[in-house]
Amino acid sequence: MAKQSGGNTAQRVEALVRPIVEGMGLRLWDVVFEKEGPDWYLRVLIDRDGPMDTDICAEVSHALDPVLDEADPIEQSYYLEVGSPGLGRRLTKPEHYDALTGQKIRVRLYRANAAGQREFAGILTGREGSTVTVETEAGPASFELQAASMVRLCDDEDLFG
Repeated sequence: MAKQSGGNTAQRVEALVRPIVEGMGLRLWDVVFEKEGPDWYLRVLIDRDGPMDTDICAEVSHALDPVLDEADPIEQSYYLEVGSPGLGRRLTKPEHYDALTGQKIRVRLYRANAAGQREFAGILTGREGSTVTVETEAGPASFELQAASMVRLCDDEDLFG
């Protein structure tokens, strides 16, 4: 299990890498700085409308290396990984919900919502402030962003499984 750390570190890195990623015609999905075993990983997740491949990830990694070396935003040693968030991508920011409206998502809440649901899946229908609405098999369900322990994109098999 990965330990999450340093929201501030991730924010500092995000400010450094966002202009580079966007300048390459890509979207910065997320920056995660986490510890796995004895090692730290800086994961920069990028996205675009077309298919993503390892060559694009390598290009971004090569573009980020000198900037991160120069700014030196992280005290300890770490491994830089550039990748795509993929199908199971987690929604961690308000803009993720806006970008994925109409897509299928799976939601897990810290505690049950007003309808008694703690876990559900459906079509993301929108976000109004911090309230997200999902159309499920049982009808509309909503939750507050801070109440979600995990929200991720899913496929049809995962939707009502």
